[in-house]
Amino acid sequence: MNDELQSHEAEPRESMEFDVVIVGAGPAGLSAAIRLKQIEPELSVVVIEKGSEVGAHILSGAVIDPASLDDLLPEWREEDDCPLKTRVTEDQFYWMTGGAAVKLPNVFMPPLMNNHHCYIGSLGDLCRWLGARAETLGVEIYPGFAGAEIVYGEAGEVRGVATGDMGVARDGSHKASFTRGMELLGKYTLFAEGARGSLAKQLIAHYGLAKDREPPKFGIGLKEVWQIDKAKHQAGLVRHSFGWPLNSKTGGGSFLYHYGEDLVSIGFVVHLNYDDPYLSPFEEFQRFKTHASVAPMLEGGKRLSYGARAITEGGYQSVPKLSFPGGALIGCAAGFVNVPRIKGVHNAMRSGMIAARHVAEALADGRANDELAAYEEGWRLSSVGRDLYRVRNVKPLWSKYGTVLGVALGGFDMWMQTLLGLSLFGTMRHGKPDSATLRPASACKLRPVQKPDGKLTFDRLSSVFLSNTNHEEDQPIHLKVRDMALQKSSEHDVFAGPSNRYCPAGVYEWLDEPDGPRFQINAQNCVHCKTCDIKDPNENIVWVPPEGGGGPNYQGM
Repeated sequence: MNDELQSHEAEPRESMEFDVVIVGAGPAGLSAAIRLKQIEPELSVVVIEKGSEVGAHILSGAVIDPASLDDLLPEWREEDDCPLKTRVTEDQFYWMTGGAAVKLPNVFMPPLMNNHHCYIGSLGDLCRWLGARAETLGVEIYPGFAGAEIVYGEAGEVRGVATGDMGVARDGSHKASFTRGMELLGKYTLFAEGARGSLAKQLIAHYGLAKDREPPKFGIGLKEVWQIDKAKHQAGLVRHSFGWPLNSKTGGGSFLYHYGEDLVSIGFVVHLNYDDPYLSPFEEFQRFKTHASVAPMLEGGKRLSYGARAITEGGYQSVPKLSFPGGALIGCAAGFVNVPRIKGVHNAMRSGMIAARHVAEALADGRANDELAAYEEGWRLSSVGRDLYRVRNVKPLWSKYGTVLGVALGGFDMWMQTLLGLSLFGTMRHGKPDSATLRPASACKLRPVQKPDGKLTFDRLSSVFLSNTNHEEDQPIHLKVRDMALQKSSEHDVFAGPSNRYCPAGVYEWLDEPDGPRFQINAQNCVHCKTCDIKDPNENIVWVPPEGGGGPNYQGM
């Protein structure tokens, strides 16, 4: 290492101090920021966001329960610029087979599955709107700055975060544009990074926050937005399905939401505890669109956007301890998605608001950088805890008994808790982490790959193009392989390279070369879904933040 590089690394970072630092400008982080300023306008609050703008990395279905938004900003329905305009008018549930879509009577659905009070829209656009409201209140928002490192105090407390250095070349040397990251220090730091947050993951390990909890569980959600023929559009229609093209052992399902000006959100979720290394969630999504009950709706339409993101699915049993000295986890960084409802926005926002109240109370008492124990002690008694508790067995029942029986038992359990306030199953366990569920490739069959037609079905690269994904090419690869020899001997030799299939963006390839297979990482394609960090069979791939501002730039997602 040359002297110049050593001197750069020895340079201290500049720092800025605030009352509260928030990492992530998603629904949880922005709700926390807004609530803090509502409680005490004089507080200094900063939000950093790794996307190029607020909303750039936000992806959700999204049918949004407005309960938390009603509390945070009660006037939102009267705001002309609020992007939530389409109210749900009809719920449909289907069991899919290869040749049919069997509609399930709504009367059999537990009341909590009713969406008629909800709204359909773009969560990314909602976050942009929330960001503007936060700035109006005096919140400082810095997009394009990734939280790359946790700053600890002398007693082991969290003091804040450091943003990543800019202008670092692929080989680790510093380019002429090199700029040292900055430390953002606060009396409390809230981590709202979303599912599988890189700093949240470190905090959970550092403080042992997952002790006595079930392993975290995840799914991958893939989504496209289409503009369809006006004659086929049914504003307010919400349709969910399960079954085909997944087999009965593989959890997941689809969503179709009609909203806006002839827009349809179409998406597919695959639970990441699947066991077949040859399964490709992206291919299953494309196959789903060819179903006779789906394809006619999209015929003649135009695909506008594409994206993918990991979804937290562990629920009540898997939520780690949320508080630690100097800060707390909020939103999907903590894992607040209600799996059967496919909803987490309302809980993410509520958790941010609850945490904000506890932070404001602590600051009013003159405290700083201690543990917000009341936040940890109180969330299970809040609306968030009640929401997750009622559905806590749906995911483990589905995983244990398969789609047909598991979904039926999950529905029965939700009815029992709705009518009698009890469950015959107690609180079930999840078992293995998602990284440990794959069978060896020798026990499975290679699946045929459907050739995309470019009209209804597409390949990964043309899809990534629609996500507006971009990274500075000459920077260190942000997908770290801990042990390349292990990747070859296990991920390739035993499991036939599932990274090539579970990645929805074509990041990973095994290339045949004279010296043997070589693991190629096309980091430029990465849409920051985090699936590789979750599903690699050896937990050998670690996702770390690239240079701030990189990644997708989703519009209308």
